[in-house]
Amino acid sequence: MEQYLELKKELWRYARKVYEQGWVSGSAGNLSLRVPGEERFIVTPTSIPYEILEPEQMVVIDSAGEMVFEQDYGPSVETPMHLAIYKVRPEVGAIIHTHSIFCSVLAVLRKPLPPIIEELAIYTGGEVEVAEYAPSGSEELAENVVKALGEKASGILANHGNLCVGKNLLKAFNLCALVERCAQIYLEALKTGEQIHPLSESSLQTALSLYKITREM
Repeated sequence: MEQYLELKKELWRYARKVYEQGWVSGSAGNLSLRVPGEERFIVTPTSIPYEILEPEQMVVIDSAGEMVFEQDYGPSVETPMHLAIYKVRPEVGAIIHTHSIFCSVLAVLRKPLPPIIEELAIYTGGEVEVAEYAPSGSEELAENVVKALGEKASGILANHGNLCVGKNLLKAFNLCALVERCAQIYLEALKTGEQIHPLSESSLQTALSLYKITREM
């Protein structure tokens, strides 16, 4: 277990950052990372509030979702969703799922977030789509999220929240911040009742070509 301590500390630090941003409360949301060179993953535990969460409580699991070491608490209930993404996206090294306010507004509206700002398209790969609703922790939700995510870096979970993936936790965290900010801009723009002007097709295609580069960085 000791060989994973530094990775557990890293995951814990980002769990605290997500909590401090106000993107989660209680024990909601979840984070994970891929153990380099192994078919193992580290996931935040289930039902432990962020205020009292400790690095040692991060859970090491295998590709089947089984705990590698015996602990008094299991991995997040959303572990199937994380594993489903890692299985089809080998370049993904970290996943962060939050309940941030503006993304959650889009989630309950079941409204996708269009690439209204260049950097959103550059870092997410286009429109942030809404995964069809399914109960938390279910295999159905995992399948729906994988489908909505495709090759992109962010997705919205209907009536739930959002999810961002990245090569590492820093990239996934920064993407969560970007998507939440763009969701706020989009919702504020809708409130004006004025026409929202999308990116031109040429600008969008340029941004999408850059996404192919940024997701590997």
